Amino acid sequence: MNYMRAQKNIPEQLKLSDFADKSLLILDDDDPLRGRLARAMEKKGFQVKEAKTVAEGLNMVKTTPPSFACVDLRLDDGSGLDVVKELYKNKKDARIVMLTGYGNLPTAVAAVKAGAIDYIAKPVDADDVESALLASPESKARPPENPMSADRVKWEHIHRVFELCNRNVSETARRLKMHRRTLQRILSKRSPR
Repeated sequence: MNYMRAQKNIPEQLKLSDFADKSLLILDDDDPLRGRLARAMEKKGFQVKEAKTVAEGLNMVKTTPPSFACVDLRLDDGSGLDVVKELYKNKKDARIVMLTGYGNLPTAVAAVKAGAIDYIAKPVDADDVESALLASPESKARPPENPMSADRVKWEHIHRVFELCNRNVSETARRLKMHRRTLQRILSKRSPR
């Protein structure tokens, strides 16, 4: 069988039933996101364990390393990259996806070097996480069917910073380096599609 024919038989997407161990660690300090994602992934057949801190994640990874992991990059007590490195050290074939609200190229490269197979910017959808976790290693990741518009990404970022600043308009405007009245107009509008 020649190489080109072998390339055509590679499945783009693996199935969860292809894996004996369906354990999934979801490590994120955003409680609503983590809970929603955990419920959705359980419905898809994963055996979900949740963690909120790097310390909890490291403990789980050392005692019972999962086959799959969905790890937030920035956590209250450190970097999710530490958990990725430890999991990769304990279980080389673990399939890890990094989540972040702060997407940039250097951290994406660091995540892949640490052992992650993909990198997804928040907010995430359970279908996107499942696709990334089950993507064939030889295939290129498919772009999302309905990606957020640039306006929606901007709106999400502004509202996230607003919430992190305890809904303080002046502090949010200072951190985003924008005029307070401009920020108030953006916050008063509905989210773009």
